[in-house]
Amino acid sequence: MAKVFIPTALRAFADGKAQVEVGGATAGEVVAALAELYPDIRRHIYDAEGKLRSYVNVFVGEEDIRNFGGLGAPVPPDGEVTLVPAIAGGVAGALRAAPRQTDGIVRSKAAGRKR
Repeated sequence: MAKVFIPTALRAFADGKAQVEVGGATAGEVVAALAELYPDIRRHIYDAEGKLRSYVNVFVGEEDIRNFGGLGAPVPPDGEVTLVPAIAGGVAGALRAAPRQTDGIVRSKAAGRKR
């Protein structure tokens, strides 16, 4: 059986588990077995058409499956599969508002603005 590492963001949908073992000879079979075991995780991994969501990266060992066979990538019986959802976010304009330094004093462009 393959060991599947579940990222923190998805553990709430897998009874809080960080890893589980499931059967499957390919990355697609292993991910499907995970979704079968924990149905609540399915909507976070697959879209409405049943395709792997574009922001979910899957690795077999240390290899990104996009580089070797996609969901058809082979998984050895004692293999490790890791799900890595891409996480975006941040503050708009954060780079523009970065502090600047003059004369040893750190100043922010926003510091001089009136509120």
